[in-house]
Amino acid sequence: MTHEEQVRKMTDMIAKFVGFTGKKLPDDVIAKLSELREKETDPMPKVIYDTMFRNQELAVKLDRPSCQDTGVLQFWVKCGTKFPLIDDLEALLKEAVVKATFETPLRHNSVETFDEYNTGKNVGKGTPTVWWDIVPHSDKCEIYTYMAGGGCTLPGCATVLMPGEGYEGVTKFVMDRMTSYGLNACPPLLVGVGVATSVETAALLSKKALMRPIGSHNENERAAKMEKLLEDGINAIGLGPQGMGGKYSVMGVNIENTARHPSAIGVAVNVGCWSHRRGHIIFDADLNYEITTHSGVEL
Repeated sequence: MTHEEQVRKMTDMIAKFVGFTGKKLPDDVIAKLSELREKETDPMPKVIYDTMFRNQELAVKLDRPSCQDTGVLQFWVKCGTKFPLIDDLEALLKEAVVKATFETPLRHNSVETFDEYNTGKNVGKGTPTVWWDIVPHSDKCEIYTYMAGGGCTLPGCATVLMPGEGYEGVTKFVMDRMTSYGLNACPPLLVGVGVATSVETAALLSKKALMRPIGSHNENERAAKMEKLLEDGINAIGLGPQGMGGKYSVMGVNIENTARHPSAIGVAVNVGCWSHRRGHIIFDADLNYEITTHSGVEL
């Protein structure tokens, strides 16, 4: 296979994968929603969960996106320096988004800032968003694809706390956001929290936290304890599915962190709604692939 044929092949596979993730939720999201549906006892939450699962059934059956807001496409790329298409990857991802926009189809969600012009292709200046992690000596490429909707992840929030505010300040910031803009998304939410040394590092980590599997925990036991305490605290607010009231408001809270300057605590929150459309695919040098988020997928 020539280099050009490899580029076309990977472009086609990514386009299909992007389209698929818009129609079928990841296995861990489906499992958690099923669990929460069983735990709710009042009639209203159960009716809402039944509607969510009917939505999923029809999206697959009718081959169309499960939510009308298919978001801005965002990619986390963890690429080896020896992956044969590393030089082509960013252009390839952009072309895959254009292809998916017409084939899936996806709603046109890329508006050029200041010009107020919708490109009609879901690509524009800086869109789709691509974040890179480079892996020395590897010939593999991991890609997380995520549909960041206008009601969920895009209205995130970040700040820098003074050190005296401590982890109580981190908790207060998260809870203040959940009791103010939390309903801007569609519960039950997956909450991503970044704790780092500045606004931009915390914000990036809070988004990255949403790529983690539901039910996973921060490797630091203190951070993992905070994840559980925040989950219990947000559930206690009583948002429930679609904000209509219920015992469970979140699918989980994921915290990602780095070391920080002793004079500052950067903290950020991003949330994914119940229709948490992310996918994870791993390519080897021959473009064989493994999909970890969805079972039984063939591209």
